[in-house]
Formats: sequence, structure tokens, C-alpha cells
Amino acid sequence: MDVVFHHGTPSLGRVYAPWEEDGIRLVGFDRSGYGDAPRRPGRSIADVVEEVVAVADAHGFDRFATWGISGGGPHALACAALLPDRVTACAAIGSPAPRGAEALDWYADFGEGNVSEFRAAEHGEAALRALVEQDDAADEAAGPAGLRDALASLTSPVDAAVLDGPLLDYLWGIMRGAAVVDGWVDDDLAFVRPWGFDLGSIRVPVLIRHGEQDRFVPPAHARWLAEQIPGAELQLTADDGHLTLYEHGIPGVHDWLRRPRG
Repeated sequence: MDVVFHHGTPSLGRVYAPWEEDGIRLVGFDRSGYGDAPRRPGRSIADVVEEVVAVADAHGFDRFATWGISGGGPHALACAALLPDRVTACAAIGSPAPRGAEALDWYADFGEGNVSEFRAAEHGEAALRALVEQDDAADEAAGPAGLRDALASLTSPVDAAVLDGPLLDYLWGIMRGAAVVDGWVDDDLAFVRPWGFDLGSIRVPVLIRHGEQDRFVPPAHARWLAEQIPGAELQLTADDGHLTLYEHGIPGVHDWLRRPRG
């Protein structure tokens, strides 16, 4: 099965070793503004579709599944909505809902760090960039242990338990440095603006995967998404947070994506 995955925010599109498995051709990419990908100021969530088409074509993927984790979740859903002839199935893992979602208290139960970040995004690029550059510089100076400390307001006990060893090294390698700042800013601005597509228009199979102990993105966001997307399946597990899904959630997502469908 061919799969395109969408990285989180901030991050780079590098595959984490536990996600690799026989029978899956898993491809990631750096969204605009990340790594060497040119910035597209003012981009919406929906604009990622052009990038995914280019990635899929370059790898010879005619039909493919897609998933996105954390900030990658909305981008995966954009592909499900706007590429119905190419996307076979989609999973949004630890994904936020749109800002301004009706009947959702969007900020309720967010960790303190993400509240500050998204409030800054609502005030525009200058306020957000100042915060992001400050946070990135502090993380860069402090090293991996500093990254762990920076995430403390967001990590539930189950996430803290996996935030060590290989996962911390992986996150340290993809979440800091000049290569992520522009993409980080543009992602956050896109999250608090209209996404550019209608969740209710999605017709491909969708999995909403989330942990009850997620402080990065509250589980209420998952419930809301599942209610808005026709036929979506919600998997909300009591023993998971956000980072636990990075560590051991993806094989189950792959099993769901390759489930035979009529």
C-alpha cells in the first residue's frame, strides 16, 4: 500500500523507524516553509493538496492512502476532501478541529503552551513569529532535555513516559532550528483561519484517531471532527495521549487504512 503522511507542527517529514513496515510504501515531505521547501505566505490548509499531488506523482502513486499526525491531521483531511479520485482512505491522528468550530469550546483543555501559541496566531504573524523564534532559540540552546522541559505543559503522564530515548531524539531532530520556523508560523496562521474546504464534503473513509489523555490537542476536537465528517470512525483510547500515538499508534492506523472496502 502506498501512503503519504503529513508531519506535525513544527516538524519535518522524516519517517520515524517504528512507522516502517513490510507492505507499506510510506512517504513524507516537508510542507511549504519547512526544510528546503519554499515558503508560501498566506497559505491555507487546502493549499497542501498541490504539494501532495506533486509528491505522489514523483513517487508513481496513482491511488494512495494518507494520514496526518497532530498539525498534519487537517492537511490529511484536506486531501480526503479535495482528492477523492486519488485518496483511498485517510486518518487524522491527534488532530485539531477548525478554529471557530460551532459548538466546540476550542481552547478548553489545551495545554498552556499551545494556548499561548494559538492566541498569538490570532493576533497575526508579527506576534506569532516573535513567540516562535523565542521558543525555537530556547529549545536549540537547551538541547533534547530542554525540548522535554519545553513540552512539559503539554505532556500527560503517559506521554512523559514515552518522551525519552529514540522518540525524544527523533523529535529533537525534526522540531527545532531555522528549517522549521517559517513553516511553523504559516501552519499556525492557517489553523486559526478558514481551512479552505468543507469537512462535510468528504466521501472517502476517514479514521479519527486520538488519545483521551492528549493535552496537545484536547479529545473534544476528535469527537467534533468525527461528528462533522460523513461516516468517519472515531478511535479514542483511554491509555493514549498525543506522543504515545507517535510511538506505537501508526501500525494500527496502517492496518485500518488497508482494510478491504467495497
